[in-house]
Amino acid sequence: MANNRLARTNDDIQRVLSELLRNVKDPRVQQGMISVTRVETTGDLRYAKVWLSVYGMENEKEFRRGLKSASGWLRKELASSMSLRYTPELVFELDHSIEYGAHINELISSLDIRQDEEDEADEAEGAGAEEEP
Repeated sequence: MANNRLARTNDDIQRVLSELLRNVKDPRVQQGMISVTRVETTGDLRYAKVWLSVYGMENEKEFRRGLKSASGWLRKELASSMSLRYTPELVFELDHSIEYGAHINELISSLDIRQDEEDEADEAEGAGAEEEP
């Protein structure tokens, strides 16, 4: 039962932080499209590890500094929007999965595959097999 409660708390923190990150005024944080991909909170609710995926990030070092600077405000706003015994200290990690997926998609779409010729060859083989009997 405790795991379900912790999972719900993680989901709530993820939802609230995704809304709050849009309102951060620090230009170091507003570098691209930010998604909160996952939140893991310790059992005692003292720490929450937050995975962020940023598509179109210009400078990772400055982004991390901006997050560190905004973490106090984010924690205060999180405390006011959620009723928890302890407001967890936020630890941010970068998740490069969306950026990596976009890169792979770009590579696949840039391949020179002639699908029309393959489809015509398959149809010709299928038509030839039907005419023989």
